[in-house]
Amino acid sequence: MSGNAAVLRDVTFRYANGEQGALNFLGLEIKRGECLLICGSSGCGKTTVTRLLNGLIPHYYEGELSGDVTVCGRDIRRTAIEELAGTVGSVFQNPRSQFFCVDTTAEIAFGCENMGLPEAEIRQRMDAAVSDMRIEKLLGRSIFKLSGGEKQKIACAGVSAMLPELIVLDEPTSNLDLDAIDELREVIAAWKSQGRTIVVAEHRLGWLDGLCDRVILMENGSISAEFSGADFFALSTRKLNSMGLRAAHTDCNYLESETGLHAIKPFSGSEVITLENFVYSCGGRKVLDIGRLELPAGSVTAVVGHNGAGKSTFVKCLCGLQKHFRGTVTVGGKRLRSRDMMRLSYMVMQDVNHQLFAETVLEEVMLGAAEGSEEKVEQVLEKLGISQYKERHPMSLSGGQKQRTAIASALLAGKKLLVFDEPTSGLDFRSMEHTAELLSSLDRDVTVLIVTHDMELTERCCTHILHIENGQIKQMVKQ
Repeated sequence: MSGNAAVLRDVTFRYANGEQGALNFLGLEIKRGECLLICGSSGCGKTTVTRLLNGLIPHYYEGELSGDVTVCGRDIRRTAIEELAGTVGSVFQNPRSQFFCVDTTAEIAFGCENMGLPEAEIRQRMDAAVSDMRIEKLLGRSIFKLSGGEKQKIACAGVSAMLPELIVLDEPTSNLDLDAIDELREVIAAWKSQGRTIVVAEHRLGWLDGLCDRVILMENGSISAEFSGADFFALSTRKLNSMGLRAAHTDCNYLESETGLHAIKPFSGSEVITLENFVYSCGGRKVLDIGRLELPAGSVTAVVGHNGAGKSTFVKCLCGLQKHFRGTVTVGGKRLRSRDMMRLSYMVMQDVNHQLFAETVLEEVMLGAAEGSEEKVEQVLEKLGISQYKERHPMSLSGGQKQRTAIASALLAGKKLLVFDEPTSGLDFRSMEHTAELLSSLDRDVTVLIVTHDMELTERCCTHILHIENGQIKQMVKQ
């Protein structure tokens, strides 16, 4: 039996729709039982490699493919994608795109049922996956009521239950908090101890220190460098940043440490946005319960908390987007209703596919922009690195490019309250850095809230930290 789980020889691929991520004569051997990290700037080809490994290319994504791709001894061109399902497991950046069921328990079982396994074995595998992922409390829940991080856990559990030989993860931690990342690390360590092969395409790197055996750096569709895991994680932050990569480790954990933070002094009058009696219940369970909160006007506030803490629900209520919500908002001494807050605010959702409507990127960002702002539009697009795509259809872009398009729309909308839900979840170092610079440069009459697990972004641009747990304010501090 070959010692390789997958072999790519002289692989060249071009997407039919012109999407970034093309490959150029790529050669790669992935050993059985190894944990391989694929990293590089957005559009370098990481996700394309994962799509070749799980058969989405050429069976779903159309384009011109040349070269040989063998996965677990099978030629992907001649192997139907459903035949690969029990051999290759995939966890995508947006877990919603791989869900077939409306409740969590059925979703975890779906893959095993699709393989035609006996009921007793399905239950046994499910129990093991749920225990490994520590997600007992998520069973029997509606998929639509989960946070982004909770959805990612369900996706990982569904793959784990299938016991595939090769597991491919594309940005698996993009919506996970630090505790959830530690739990995912333990799961991958368990997979590795079972002899499974693991390939991770990722921007957030530190959690893989000591776990991955090999690291390849991609650039323009080719491998530009290769490291052992130990050598890669010995590189300095400056060196990683120069390669377009994020720091492997950050010093701050705003969920546990108060280092560098101090309590906010009371504000008054027009200097604050006052929230009172923010209460929201779902399915008989109180999800949000905030008596009073003052947000400094003109601040850039990070909204942090563990997965499922109520962060996204909080910002949706603030923007007037959540039905059956009770609470009031006072701005400049004037009490506003939900419809008033909708006019005042602009929100970039966690899944930006829900808010891209126009035929081109330029039309998209111009939808809410003021007349005569063409020069500012070009500046924002250039700063976010998407000006070259302004005539492309937004839905033809990569995940990170869509994210930056939505961010540009928000920055140009002329609203007084901007809310971003995980705006840098799929962004590389330079895109994250440019986003932070733009948010820091906004006029002081614009108030920004950022729901995020991205400590690097928080360090670079946030003036305040709002910590939410169990739907309540745990702490509001100034950075």
